[in-house]
Amino acid sequence: DAISLTASDKTCTANITNNLSNRNLIQNGAFNIAQRGTSSTSGGYKTVDRWQVSDNNTNVTITQAQHALTSSDTGPWAKGFRNSYHISLSAAGNSLDGSSLIELVYGIEAQDLANSGWDYTSTSSYITISFWFKCSTNQTFYGHLRTKDGTEQGYPFSFTASGNDTWTKITQSIPGNSNLQFDDDVNVGCQLRIIPYMGANYTDSGRADKTWAAHASGTYLPDMANTWITAGTSSFEFTGVQLEVGDYATDFEHRS
Repeated sequence: DAISLTASDKTCTANITNNLSNRNLIQNGAFNIAQRGTSSTSGGYKTVDRWQVSDNNTNVTITQAQHALTSSDTGPWAKGFRNSYHISLSAAGNSLDGSSLIELVYGIEAQDLANSGWDYTSTSSYITISFWFKCSTNQTFYGHLRTKDGTEQGYPFSFTASGNDTWTKITQSIPGNSNLQFDDDVNVGCQLRIIPYMGANYTDSGRADKTWAAHASGTYLPDMANTWITAGTSSFEFTGVQLEVGDYATDFEHRS
């Protein structure tokens, strides 16, 4: 940012109008840190820091990994991303039932949202999530925010790739809501989910996409296709996850 000096009195004036540092509310959104390991066939926190695989009744082995990108990863590579969070299936999930699910979960500390500058009880104030993703078999997937303080609220948002095995940039602006609450503490105030698959026990045909509603276990999302999970040795990966205050996505904030 510009800094101007006035020679006569040795004072300086800093223009911080465009100071966008420390705006990303997600830690390790570029997946550069994996202190526990780079690959695991177990669920939970096993590879990239702050992120975990949660799954149930998929009847396949799920491998989660910190995946190294190359110059052939058109899109994110040119933006400086060198790693992704990658999951792959050992086979097709053909013995699914309503309780089957695969989700990638991140817990946002309540204090980070409470002190972010987002007027989260106002419908005219926004946060925006952005990320790159690609999948081996395309369909409509979902992200989901679930608040944890006060009366829990949920916000699903759909997204699709531009094609199979094609990196696609996703952005979604999310308005505030009068029912949202974030306490000023270190506990999880909101969970971000990226969801390759959720079975019918968690979805409802009447659930509106991109709308806040009171959380209920059977209405996380609108009904979801099983194209990806039943296709075979499917893969799903994403990188460059950024959550920031405002109604548009800025360039990813790379951190050392």
